[in-house]
Amino acid sequence: MFKGTKLYSIFTNTCPKCQTGRFFQTNNPYNLKKFDKLNEKCEYCKESFTREPGFYIGSMYVSYALSVGLMVAFFVGFVLILDLDMYYVLTGLVISYVILIPVMFRLARLIWINIFVKYDPEKGRVAKEEKKTVIGK
Repeated sequence: MFKGTKLYSIFTNTCPKCQTGRFFQTNNPYNLKKFDKLNEKCEYCKESFTREPGFYIGSMYVSYALSVGLMVAFFVGFVLILDLDMYYVLTGLVISYVILIPVMFRLARLIWINIFVKYDPEKGRVAKEEKKTVIGK
């Protein structure tokens, strides 16, 4: 994935504007105390992650679409193509989905904010230089 694409920001948990600062406070989705905690703003470009109240309600639709797509793909693959017993596959899918809830939650929020915030190469360059100077000290 190349910096400057929305996929880079989504899969690396970075700010959609500069793609340098972290979006969530932790990169580990299974840190159950902090998996849903956003940083208030980007530490480098100061892009606000806490939009107006209710902004992230739209991410529920993204989460739903991701979940349905994943479930349908696995169901078709395991039941229709590999001809496994449907009840075992459904049980496995439900258990797998419960385990993947923190990952889906985070992906949906990252996708949602990336729909509305465009990457700014200038802010990305400035943030990269700032990060080098902070690390270099």
